Amino acid sequence: MSETMRYFFGIERRWIVVAIVVVAGLLSVPLWAGSFTMRTIVELMSLLAIAQMWNLLAGYAGLVSVGQQAWIGLGGYALIVFADDLGVNMFVAVLLAGLIPLVLSIPTASLLFRLQGGYFAIGTWVVAEVFRLLVSSSTTWLKGGSGRTLNAARLLDRTSRENLTYFLAVFIGVGSVLLVYYLVRSKTGLGLSAVRDSERAAKSLGVNTYRIKLLVFVVSAAVTGIAGALIYLNLLRITPSAAFGVQWTAYMIFIVVIGGIGTIEGPIIGTVLFSFIRENLANFGEWSFILLGAIAVVMMLVAPQGIWGLLKQRFNWQLFPAHRFLPARVLDGKRIEEAR
Repeated sequence: MSETMRYFFGIERRWIVVAIVVVAGLLSVPLWAGSFTMRTIVELMSLLAIAQMWNLLAGYAGLVSVGQQAWIGLGGYALIVFADDLGVNMFVAVLLAGLIPLVLSIPTASLLFRLQGGYFAIGTWVVAEVFRLLVSSSTTWLKGGSGRTLNAARLLDRTSRENLTYFLAVFIGVGSVLLVYYLVRSKTGLGLSAVRDSERAAKSLGVNTYRIKLLVFVVSAAVTGIAGALIYLNLLRITPSAAFGVQWTAYMIFIVVIGGIGTIEGPIIGTVLFSFIRENLANFGEWSFILLGAIAVVMMLVAPQGIWGLLKQRFNWQLFPAHRFLPARVLDGKRIEEAR
């Protein structure tokens, strides 16, 4: 790979080949797999997207949120409204569903950004509860606590619906990874790192911390809303208690913690591990949440950098390097100037 390409993307050729093979393999799944496998991968892609967005907030911007379920719920209900009430194609409605969280996240951010640390985290949970109560109180339009069913799904045969849902899920899952990588590699990424390490120091260096935090908060809300719409396109029925449940944020935190916070690769590994662990803990009922929490605590004590952090330390792997470097010829030119 040329020095210029490495400067802009920083990805080794072997990892690009691996990524292409993985994406090609995912796109081929409908050709040989059954409905259960496709639905499982749709769920994986949904979890990957919401985990990447939580990691963008907490891992790169230092904004620890426990209220991301607000955007999942709003995105899910936006899907129902767009598809059933407004007659929008339900697959297009999934993407449009992100507009509602995007718009509502702007005034929400203006309130939450007045809070710091743990108060910010609690504030996000309070906001999520407010949205849940508002949706639950709409007994006529949104059917209150009983929820609504996606009736638009009846207009398409099951096979076509499952195939289109699957391809949309792959697009959203892979797209969330590329979006985070783009943001981290851009000038915004430098600002994010500065804000995470010390917001006061970042301001003193001229970084517009409010604009950067607002951008990340809004992007996270929009993509989480799209992922929420995808989740309920897959489930076909939504209720306020399920859509606005705090378990969604618990899943995000667990995935990022065991995978590796502050890395793009971490949520990918964490999503796969989480799905495997949850499947094996399904028979434990409510105790499964306690066991998940115990696993997360042990991981933070033993390997706070996560699974990917251990792999990176041991093998020096970097699938999505976020650091920047100058091309060799630039460095050589600088050395020549210094010699003169």
